[in-house]
Amino acid sequence: MARPDFASDVSREEFEAVRGMLEAARRKTRPRKHDLYDVFCAVLYFLESGTAWRGVPEGFPPWRTVHEYFTQWTAVRPGEPMLLETALEQIGRPNTVATLHKVLGRH
Repeated sequence: MARPDFASDVSREEFEAVRGMLEAARRKTRPRKHDLYDVFCAVLYFLESGTAWRGVPEGFPPWRTVHEYFTQWTAVRPGEPMLLETALEQIGRPNTVATLHKVLGRH
């Protein structure tokens, strides 16, 4: 069953531009259970809606899964921007980058 579209979603084409960098953040220990596109869109929904993690709507992967990817994508890398920050800038979401910094307490 397909999930509904949300205003925070990116197109598949926009996502493909950042897929490689996002996939590289995870150790490949087993096949993915969830489409990385849906995980990324769930992170965008979380950031742009201001909801709690548990408020991520059905149709997205489980909130704990989304939160785990968020944690990986926002890990501090000395001397480099966060992976999620780079991805958001690459797809042209500067307002979401600002929200990300607020959520993480980095102004």
